[in-house]
Amino acid sequence: QVQVEESGGASVHAGGSLRLSCTANEYTYSRYNIGWFRQAPGKARQGVAAVDDEGGTAYADDVKGRFTISRDNASHTVYLQMNSLEPEDTAMYYCAAARGDASWIVHNLKAGFGYWGQGTQVTVSS
Repeated sequence: QVQVEESGGASVHAGGSLRLSCTANEYTYSRYNIGWFRQAPGKARQGVAAVDDEGGTAYADDVKGRFTISRDNASHTVYLQMNSLEPEDTAMYYCAAARGDASWIVHNLKAGFGYWGQGTQVTVSS
């Protein structure tokens, strides 16, 4: 069974940092790559970052230099370290398991494809 679960969302002030976690079961982690996405109220879901099984990473332009994605094979967890947070980063953050390299996942994976978690809320206040 393919399964991912997000955690780590919180409310922070602008300029602050958060680390989100996406934990997968072994079946999922060994067969799929993981991406992070976000959706703000009234906006389309957006790819944020992804990492593939070869260590390749990809980021959306508006998070480059602020967010870092990494994976811990021992715990089957993919982290999204978010620094210099801005109010515009406020959204529900989802992780998804999918096939494809990191760049494809960030720029092409759509809701309805892949396997998605329930999301974790990030709120950044000014």
